[in-house]
Order: sequence, then structure tokens, then C-alpha cells
Amino acid sequence: MVNKDSYNKVSKNIAVVGATGAVGEEIVRLLENSSIKIDNLRLLASKRSQGKKVTFRNTEITIEEAEPGSFQNIDIALFSAGGSISRELAEDAVNSGAVVIDNTSAFRMDNNVPLVVPEVNHSDLEKHSGIIANPNCSTIQIVTALNPLKEHFGLRRVIVSTYQAVSGSGLQANEELIKQTEQFMNGEEMTSSILPVKNDEKHYPIAFNALPQIDVFTDNGFTFEEMKMVNETKKLLHMPDLAVSATCVRLPIFRSHAESIYVEIEKKSVTVSDVQQILNDEPGIVLEDDPDNQLYPTPLGAEGKNDVFAGRIRKDLDNDCGFHLWVVSDNLLKGAALNTVQIAEKLAGQH
Repeated sequence: MVNKDSYNKVSKNIAVVGATGAVGEEIVRLLENSSIKIDNLRLLASKRSQGKKVTFRNTEITIEEAEPGSFQNIDIALFSAGGSISRELAEDAVNSGAVVIDNTSAFRMDNNVPLVVPEVNHSDLEKHSGIIANPNCSTIQIVTALNPLKEHFGLRRVIVSTYQAVSGSGLQANEELIKQTEQFMNGEEMTSSILPVKNDEKHYPIAFNALPQIDVFTDNGFTFEEMKMVNETKKLLHMPDLAVSATCVRLPIFRSHAESIYVEIEKKSVTVSDVQQILNDEPGIVLEDDPDNQLYPTPLGAEGKNDVFAGRIRKDLDNDCGFHLWVVSDNLLKGAALNTVQIAEKLAGQH
């Protein structure tokens, strides 16, 4: 059962599952600087990480193995260790009295689990029954940009092409990109890649390449990553009938996802300046849109920053209600760890 009384506590006991992974490490770093008052932080990971030491707010914490029974006296549990771990342990955490914020795809499309981006639909947090889902990294940044357009102009259609960093597949993918780059520069044959699939099947090298496949293909020809974007966007915006399609591409960059978005709005006679003003006024969005001075968002420019960056805003040449924009965000921060911590802060009553 969810311990509703824990919401009234000023200080929280928090657990991080997957604390030694790429996103987990960012979550711990963000918690250290968060305004959440933390009585106890429990860091959980796989057995191979058990016993490692992490310093948090001047206190040394020992990594423990994530297992049933790890969540006693925990108020909020942040999961980022893969869907199988979430499916195995989330229920145990809820039964122990914790609220689970899950960063995997395990519960995102469950009708009984709210999918939340605080800037977009924070009121959905009130509907949770113990589990709250964090959206896919590429979905978070697109809905952050789309939501203010929806609120002011209405939405009819969205077509997005993504250009995603290898860190979306974890730390091992970063190491692979480094290794293949060294092989290429040394005139050696590049080893085959673990990307873009997630079951260790070998594939094309990622270095100096572009892979139009992230995750495995579904029966309709789209990949799971693309279908995540389609379905999660509709759920987050509360628009089940919105026309959405996506093409997701992996690029040889370490961090930050970029997206080319075409959107058709309902309202007519909207100008580029209108769209720029709406996005510029939105919390969490930074407008970088000055083509004359070559100002536009880039993955390197977004790295390590919390905001979603928008630019290259143009009206479609043939459709008065069509607009094109370019959106970039750090996939490990707003695309994962930051959004998770922001949800925790909302639960803890800090914002």
C-alpha cells in the first residue's frame, strides 16, 4: 500500500535503483543539489556494484544490491535500471510504502499509471496509485515544445525525425563509439556494433555513421523507439487522436538528442514571431533562433544544461498552418534524470 502519510513528511527517505548507471549517476548528482530534504538515501544497483562507495552530501554511502526487501521505510524510489528490474521490484517498493518514479518503459502505457513531464501535465501526478512513469528521453523534449503550441494554437499533426546520441543506450555505447573511432583513425576494421538493438545482436558500426534504427522493429515497420514517441506523445498531451509519426536515428555523438519537428496547428494566420514568443515565454524552454547570426541549438551546446532548446522556426512553404522547428536537449538530464528528480520534487512539495 502507498503510504499517503509520507507526503506530509518534511524530510524524505529516498532510494535510487540503478545508481551506478549513466542515468542513475545523474539522478544522484541532481539529488545532491536538489531542494528535497533527505533523511536517508539508499543507493541500489546490481550485485556486481554492491559494496562500492559514493559520497553524497559529505556522507559516504555504500551501494547495496537491489532486491525484494530493499524498500523498507522508503518514501520515494527512483528506478532507472531497466524494464525487467522495474517489473520485478516496483510492486515490492509500492507494497513497502514507497512511491515509485520509474524511468523505464515498463509502465508508461499502463492506463493506471500516470506518465508525467512536470511542465506539461503535473496535475496527472494526483492520479497515481503508487507508480509514476517517466517518459522516453526523446518524447520528453518534444512534448515540452509542443505543449505550449497546443495550448495557444491547437494541434492537428506532428511529424518528427530524431538524431539521438549513443548515451541513450547506456555507458557501454559511449565506450563503443570511442573504440570504433580509434579503430577508424588507425586504419583498422571497426568492430560491429551492439547498437541499435538491445539484445547484444551485432550490427553496423556507429562511428562516422548514421543508423536509422533505435531498438527493434515492430510489425508495422516502425521501431519500438518510434512507437514510444507516438504513443507517449498522445498520452502526455491528452490527445489520443493526434496524428503523430516518428523516424528515430542514432548518430555518433555522445550526449544530447536533436529533433526536427513538423507541426500543423489548428489556428490560422499564426506567424513565426507568434510561435517564437510562445516558446520564449515558456519555463524550461530556451529560444535560440537567429539565423542571420547562425544562432540555433546544437547537441554540444545543450550538453550539461537542464533546458529544452528550440530554434530554426519556419512556416511551411505550402501549408499556412504548418511550422518546422529544431529542438535539442541533454538526453541524460531533461530527457531522463532531471525529469525524474523534478517529479520527486513535486511529490516532496518543493515546487
